[in-house]
Amino acid sequence: MSGSERVVVVGAGVSGLTTAVVLAEAGVRVHVVAYELPGLTSLAAGAMWGPYLVEPKDKVAQWSRHSLEVFRDLAGESAPGVRLTSGIEASRAAESPPDWATTLPGFRPAEPAELPAGFTSGYRFTVPLIDMPVYLDYLQRRLREADGTIEQRRLSSFADAGPASAMVNCTGLGAGVLIPDPDVRPIRGQHVIVANPGLTEFFSEDTGLSPDLLCIYPHGDTVVLGGTAIDGDGGLEADEKAAVGILARCTEVEPRLANAEILGHRVGARPTRDPVRLEADPLPDGTPLVHNYGHGGAGVTLSWGCAAEVKQLVVGL
Repeated sequence: MSGSERVVVVGAGVSGLTTAVVLAEAGVRVHVVAYELPGLTSLAAGAMWGPYLVEPKDKVAQWSRHSLEVFRDLAGESAPGVRLTSGIEASRAAESPPDWATTLPGFRPAEPAELPAGFTSGYRFTVPLIDMPVYLDYLQRRLREADGTIEQRRLSSFADAGPASAMVNCTGLGAGVLIPDPDVRPIRGQHVIVANPGLTEFFSEDTGLSPDLLCIYPHGDTVVLGGTAIDGDGGLEADEKAAVGILARCTEVEPRLANAEILGHRVGARPTRDPVRLEADPLPDGTPLVHNYGHGGAGVTLSWGCAAEVKQLVVGL
């Protein structure tokens, strides 16, 4: 593909914007089309790097490692919204740490005195923590600086995006209608945003397949508290009962949150597919189309790795 050819990226969540940045900075003429700018689900993310209930395992390991390297570099450059943060992931049962955690800087088993009441095991490590509203704004600026363009409008089909030498499908749940793909489904997530009472470290619980999550992600003046994972629910209205439960779970672990001012609620529908779809599949008119969707709760974690693979596919067309 020559630099004069136009590639349209459909979708402006973290996957779409990251993919567009990677392509534009490789010299490709990139135009992003999206109804939501940036994507609401990405705005609602916590967000901490970590492969989260996503397949295929071998590709996820490759994609997430690449993203980890990029996020470490971004943190070293003080990129907006990205910082390396130390903290603890803990369990109420005796669980072994996941393989990905043991390779992170500062990894060690948590001391019993470091664990909140009710937790029997845990481990400490340092990991990228991403303040999503700030970070997504940074990605948009970086795309424009690379001469990429962005258009906000709803598409009823890929043909509505206009002429293109190739297209990249980063529509998340929208792929269920545009492809259509019956295998992509929503998992509803909700977070509560509070004023930071002085927290500098993250805390998360390994809750397995429970719909009730527990995570505490400090981002400077604010803290993102979570969360929920309601499989099959794509509703985007804040649930007051769920918010009360989130606050109760997080306050039990971190009492300093008890009187923290509530600043808002964030709700998103994680676009989940088993497995993630990343492949080339031409449109009926022959236009090359590369799919990059279905990342579930690991969109941030896989973003740079998947974008790098999309670039290889697009440039090779």
